[in-house]
Amino acid sequence: MKTKTIPTRSEIPASDKWDLTSLFKTEQDWENALSSIEPKAQEVAGYKGKLSSSKETLLEALKKYSDLWQIAEIVENYASLQHNADEGDQNATNKEGRVQMAVVKASSLLSFFDSEITAIDDATLNSWIETPEFADYKIYIKKLLHLKPYILSEKEERLMALQSEASETAYKTFSILENLELDFGTIKVKGKQLPLTQTTWSQFLKNPDRKVRKEAYERFYDVFEKHENTLASLYAGSVNQDIFETRARGYSSCLEHALYSNKVPLEVYHNLIDTVHKNFDTLHRYYKVFKKALGNKDLRHYDVYMPFTKDISIHTTYDEAVEICREALSPLGKEYTDTLCSGLKNGWVDRYENKGKRSGAFSSGCFTGYPYILLNYKEDVIRDVFTMAHEGGHSMHSWYSSHNNPFMCYNYTIFEAEVASTFNEELVYQYLLKNAKTKEEKKYYLSMRAGDILATLHRQTMFAEYELKAHELVENGTPLSAEVLRKLYRELLEQYFGPEMTFERNSDMEGLRIPHFYSAFYVYKYATGISAAMALADRVTRGGEAEREDYFKFLKSGGSRYPIESLKVAGVDMSKTEPIQKALDKFKDIVDELEKLV
Repeated sequence: MKTKTIPTRSEIPASDKWDLTSLFKTEQDWENALSSIEPKAQEVAGYKGKLSSSKETLLEALKKYSDLWQIAEIVENYASLQHNADEGDQNATNKEGRVQMAVVKASSLLSFFDSEITAIDDATLNSWIETPEFADYKIYIKKLLHLKPYILSEKEERLMALQSEASETAYKTFSILENLELDFGTIKVKGKQLPLTQTTWSQFLKNPDRKVRKEAYERFYDVFEKHENTLASLYAGSVNQDIFETRARGYSSCLEHALYSNKVPLEVYHNLIDTVHKNFDTLHRYYKVFKKALGNKDLRHYDVYMPFTKDISIHTTYDEAVEICREALSPLGKEYTDTLCSGLKNGWVDRYENKGKRSGAFSSGCFTGYPYILLNYKEDVIRDVFTMAHEGGHSMHSWYSSHNNPFMCYNYTIFEAEVASTFNEELVYQYLLKNAKTKEEKKYYLSMRAGDILATLHRQTMFAEYELKAHELVENGTPLSAEVLRKLYRELLEQYFGPEMTFERNSDMEGLRIPHFYSAFYVYKYATGISAAMALADRVTRGGEAEREDYFKFLKSGGSRYPIESLKVAGVDMSKTEPIQKALDKFKDIVDELEKLV
């Protein structure tokens, strides 16, 4: 019996790895840059007590401050990318730790900086930043003034900076446990023992053999359940850290703390949850149609990742996936597709799974160098084509932002980022559906898109509701335990999936295995992002040059606007429920069509 093994990092060809030389040509260059962080921070620290003395002094300090953090960004990104490529590489782990120590030390030295700027008389400061020489720093200072009510004293800000490294302990421990120390064993498929991992689990759940799905699901969650108290303790630690920071700064709630800096009204979060709840009937009908399509007597949680259509095998090489992206994204023009596809083939991407590599996918762009992409690409998983387009959307957003803004205001928010990525997914879906060769293939793509909307809009909203309720429990005096968290998550599972679903005893362990929960109030942005992206994709593909240029204004705006305003420039108003309802209406249309086909 042949057992398939996952290659080590050293066994992956260089052509399939990202090329980090756009950040540093050699390891020594990285070491030199790391060594420069502390002296540069000391130099900026020399301006302490002087920032208000004159606009010339403030400008000098800002230039050096910007230079310091630009170097720190690429030093940190380089080490982080190496670590994510192989979390078992002790040298990479050591490098990341050294960077974090250097950044924490610099942050503590410069803890006075923001508070000293905001202590300058508002009228004086506003008059200074209106002069041309402050053009690169005006937006940064304007955003500082927005945060002024929650910026602490110098000593307090220093304490916050000193504890920032320790605040990552819960997530780091969770990541090590999940990606390195949990052993899920192997699953027998057609005579072969295949490894069950964080990455391969989703493949097993798409296997047409229900026994394979059941075994993979049960094995996966049994392993997590053995560690339920550890996992619950880690997540509780993360929530308690959020509450500490919220209360230390004086916000009324963790949710306000998360949304305030980007000027996202609290109503956006609550409206998302309320609107999805009001459309539960379509979601529950989807599962009824899905159950009928599968032909099962019951519908289990391990069935829901199956496509409606069976017996369709789609094999897509990496290069073929790149060309699909090129064709699908052609409404955005040749500059966009040429830049993206060249990057996908030449150094931006770490393509395939290896031992110790972080599961899933991400884009990690910074002001300098390539906007890198981590994938765990599988040629027999068509969804990985969508993932390539998704992360490519992030990277192109980073590319346009860094090429059109100064460093101090180039970085866009996550709220906006999920628009650029899911916009690309929508265009890939439209392209594949249009080019479907058979009725069965069309049904396959329709079901896949329904699943994507469900995963990005409904599922992420469920996650967002879970995060909100978990934080509110602690804010109101209820400590989090495995029992409390599992009960809360099971109630949400039953609400969202409806009466057609039969859950397993430990299905609620899902709430303790999601990495994104360690970045509180992050996941709702996927749901708002797909809503905005579907509206904008429709606007761009149906419109002309003006509509496309509006979208590029959004991509190029970087961090120069707050996200709600940035998206208004593109042509969608996310302060209202209309884009969310329109996305849910499109989901309803797909469900209607699938129901007819089934």
